[in-house]
Amino acid sequence: MAGSSQTIRDLNDRFRKGDSTIPGQVMITQGVQALIAAHDGEDVISVLAVVRRFNAFNADNDPYDEHEFGAFEFMGSKLFWKLDYYARDMQHGSEDPADTAQTVRILTIMLAEEY
Repeated sequence: MAGSSQTIRDLNDRFRKGDSTIPGQVMITQGVQALIAAHDGEDVISVLAVVRRFNAFNADNDPYDEHEFGAFEFMGSKLFWKLDYYARDMQHGSEDPADTAQTVRILTIMLAEEY
């Protein structure tokens, strides 16, 4: 995989925190949608806020120092978020996640048991 870890980390952090200039999409699994629906007063914005604030990276959960995965508790459930890198055609992985001209980031928020 081409590109530097620092560039990839910076792009991942910017995208995760809501920078719309980084190409990508946020996906929320059916399990997380059901969890939210079961708790009045909570919504997708609350989940996204936790993901955007996440900063508990360490050698165990971020071995490549690219900030592409996180785990957190939300409404009594363990959730994961994960970034994947696709080519612009969305048919295969990106050859260089550091290059926004050829990469689309997909941020998936899921229940731990959905991983």
